[in-house]
Amino acid sequence: MRSAESRGGSVHTIGKSTGIRTGRRVTAALTAVAIVGSAAVGVRLADPAAAEPATDTVQAGLNELVRAGVAPGALASVRDRNGRVTHYTAGVADLRTRAKVPTDGYIRMASNTKMFTAVAVLQLVDDGAISLDEPVETYLPGLVRGNGFDGRTITVRHVLEQTSGLPDYDLPHVFEWRDRYFEARDLLDSAFAKEPTSPVPGTTMDYSNTNFILAGLLVQKVTGRPISEVITNRIIDRVGLRKTYWPGVGDQGIRKPHANGYLPHPETGKWTEITRLDPSIGGAAGQMISTPSDLNRFLVALQDGKLIKPATLAQMRTSNPFYPGGEALPDLVWHYGLGTVGFDLSCGGRAWGHGGDIDGYSSRTAITADGRAVTLVVTADSSPVPDGVFRVLDAFDAALCAGR
Repeated sequence: MRSAESRGGSVHTIGKSTGIRTGRRVTAALTAVAIVGSAAVGVRLADPAAAEPATDTVQAGLNELVRAGVAPGALASVRDRNGRVTHYTAGVADLRTRAKVPTDGYIRMASNTKMFTAVAVLQLVDDGAISLDEPVETYLPGLVRGNGFDGRTITVRHVLEQTSGLPDYDLPHVFEWRDRYFEARDLLDSAFAKEPTSPVPGTTMDYSNTNFILAGLLVQKVTGRPISEVITNRIIDRVGLRKTYWPGVGDQGIRKPHANGYLPHPETGKWTEITRLDPSIGGAAGQMISTPSDLNRFLVALQDGKLIKPATLAQMRTSNPFYPGGEALPDLVWHYGLGTVGFDLSCGGRAWGHGGDIDGYSSRTAITADGRAVTLVVTADSSPVPDGVFRVLDAFDAALCAGR
């Protein structure tokens, strides 16, 4: 089912549609990122002024994802330029009880957290407390030392744009860590034991969660407050994100209502529930929880200048090419800014957002230049369906293009 919500908050139910708009299939494989990774895809530009089509492609896309076995459940929220919000659901929230997926339910947002951490840093840039081109050493003296990298040669900009050369920390199978609590220092120790991904900072974009663990510590050092508190006070509360929060120490659950998260069991391939886990392995790179509509609301507030200055947003969106498929897929090009991803649209132009994958949930979120925001989630970040990731990206593409 789906529900439509006007700016004033009235809700009514619209009947489920059938059929699916296939959209332009991405023809390249994506780099797999085990827990707090990001994936994005070029999408067709949506015209926010146009009405949704009679055959609802967003609902049809979610229905098809569930029918194909990509995930037990799916949910999405779409916000048009005029503030009209439409929620969608498909499948079940619980394979045991067969309860339906709740409308706009809570999800683990994984690497979408990086956008929030980046904004927290950029707000301090606006305040004059941090300079993007100052070495990390200035704010975190002696912390970044390793085999071939040094905080005296890595700037704040390098960290946010993922060109620092800092390697990623270890991300073992979820069954090995789901009940373990990690301090930021634990994650940095894991990363700093490795060699750099690039010998010269600022020359190569290499996606690493370590960068945003470091960015979170940077915010804490400059403000004297926990990163969770800074994000809550300066972002979440400022723009009224009532369903977005940073889980506290030891909090392994998700607030209700939510759909359970699943993964294929490594031995049997059967869906196994993985909703409860300790998200501290994500930290400032991937720990937070939100809802699809709140993520859209964040993107709108960011684009409208309610969180950082327009000139700072322009810097946030100044990007480097990112080749997630490596040399094997040179035509698959994304654009990584300062904690945000630019997606070249198949009809021209570029949309901005991020994505996040953590065991149990996979989300994609973006906003067009005209202000159409879409967040789409499936309740599994890996699928027994061979082309499951492409099906999700096709559905995301269709949601951004619906109404054109």
